[in-house]
Amino acid sequence: MSQVEESVEVDVPVTTAYNQWTQFEEFPEFMEGVERIEQRTDTLTHWVTRIDGVRREFDAEITEQIPDERVAWTTVGGEVRQAGVVTFHRIDDRTTKVMLQLDHDPEGLAETVGDKLGVVKRQAVGDLKRFKKFIESRGGAETGGWRGEV
Repeated sequence: MSQVEESVEVDVPVTTAYNQWTQFEEFPEFMEGVERIEQRTDTLTHWVTRIDGVRREFDAEITEQIPDERVAWTTVGGEVRQAGVVTFHRIDDRTTKVMLQLDHDPEGLAETVGDKLGVVKRQAVGDLKRFKKFIESRGGAETGGWRGEV
């Protein structure tokens, strides 16, 4: 199992950053390689990804969700094995630090080599930068929000 820890500061209030992160079906707007996400229940999402020409489908379950604080998940079934948490930290009224911790288990030789070369880490950094651009370009307005707790 490999680990990635990255963060980005976004120029929006913590509630705005958190609300946007709960809009999983919007992830393809800023996550490279994510083709589609379907929110099937409050706690289950179905992902379709294509990374380096490899298409994968898998389900992820939200294991913990606390408004304005954290969203944690783990994959369920299938060949993709990962778990993670995104936490939201208020810096001031208009700035939030978004921290990502991701544990993933590369499958096969190509993914193992890519992992050793830092591909997943670079992708996480890029995704967080694109999230920053996405939310800030909207004038600090999220596309929606789910305020329930898991």
